Amino acid sequence: MQVTETLSEGLKHEFKISVPASDLDAKAGAKLVDLKDKVRLNGFRPGKVPVTHLKKVYGRSVMAETIDQTIRDTNTQLFSERGFKLATEPKITMPTEQAEVEELLSGKTDLTYTVAIEVVPAIALADFKTFQVEKPVADVSDSDVDEAIKRIADTNRGYAAKAEGEKAASGDRVTINFKGTINGEAFEGGTGEGIQVAIGSNTFIPGFEEQLIGIGANETRTLKVSFPKNYMSEKLAGQPAEFETTATLIEAPQDIAIDDEFAKTLGLESLDKLKEAARERLAAEFAGATRQRVKRALLDRLDEAHRFEAPPSLVDEEFNLMWNSVKAEMDSAGKTFADEDTTEDKAKEEYRKIADRRVRLGLVLSEIGEKNKITVTDDEVGRAVIERARQMPGREKEVWDFYRNNAQALAQLRAPIYEDKVVDFILELANVTEKKVSREDLYKDDEEKTAA
Repeated sequence: MQVTETLSEGLKHEFKISVPASDLDAKAGAKLVDLKDKVRLNGFRPGKVPVTHLKKVYGRSVMAETIDQTIRDTNTQLFSERGFKLATEPKITMPTEQAEVEELLSGKTDLTYTVAIEVVPAIALADFKTFQVEKPVADVSDSDVDEAIKRIADTNRGYAAKAEGEKAASGDRVTINFKGTINGEAFEGGTGEGIQVAIGSNTFIPGFEEQLIGIGANETRTLKVSFPKNYMSEKLAGQPAEFETTATLIEAPQDIAIDDEFAKTLGLESLDKLKEAARERLAAEFAGATRQRVKRALLDRLDEAHRFEAPPSLVDEEFNLMWNSVKAEMDSAGKTFADEDTTEDKAKEEYRKIADRRVRLGLVLSEIGEKNKITVTDDEVGRAVIERARQMPGREKEVWDFYRNNAQALAQLRAPIYEDKVVDFILELANVTEKKVSREDLYKDDEEKTAA
């Protein structure tokens, strides 16, 4: 075997490799001998077929298999000897001229091909014991519990009919019959009877609920609205429509007493038990927010401590995934980059930076896990599948079968589990200090990022 490096630029390498025809012939001959005891040909007793005859019958196919196996073995040896960790699948270029292919398959010429690769750079891991990580912790206050219970009460409050002649106001519930038209023609799904609309709930088309303010029982109005550009029905998306709407009942929300009886309607013994359950739920939510803040801070620290060239093809792949998603969302919402106070070029630049960071962090986390033998067990993945199935009541078997038959989907479940285990490993070594914060400060960072 002769290997010549024809390109070495950063993380990209290319090699020209030549394997003598004699080596291929020897390997193909060994395969034919092995095949001798396995094939059955008319006119020959089992195991008695001459190799020369087998070569006439199976020679080309056996040589093709030999070439394929030789390329795989040669590449593996080459990459191993040079300590290469591949970022992507190698790109192999073979002879394409018919005459060359024929000579190669007949064993008359050497195998000569090129292999182009992109490698992962050597990553020098930081000393995680030097990492300083602040852990914001918020206690659940009595007012937090009271607010949570009030929200529960608001979603469970009843409604009572308003007095005759009273009009609908924001927060009221209006029962309506309606007929919708576009350009004067009715459309599928555009009619309804006995439909309850809570004004201000934003569950109907934008602008629909607001036009019900001031309507009275048995009053008919024509409501003019436009379907959102990202509406689920392509035929209706962005279309202006009119709804001839009649209110049949106007109801106002009723005050609800937050007491033991209210708690019992929720399946709890008393108000104290309801408060206890609300406190536990809030504590779990706060802990989740704390975890996200700590993890983000740790990833920022890892990013700062590991600056290296990320494999360009991986960055391109990550960027394209994000960019296609961004473009699809903007097109669906009918937005432009000017609406976001930026330009397409500036947005691409920012997303490419994000893609570079994601790829580098992914490689760093992988390196940490590999060097410290961190793995994800099948049981852990199985529990994640079960959790997903629980989120879709009645479709558990469908979810289970989907993951069982979809290796890529399983890998997507495995990835965040692996990442969290690596993060926990680093946090055990890092110097983590707790800092008491308010609920508002705990969520402030997330709110600012969402706004941005």
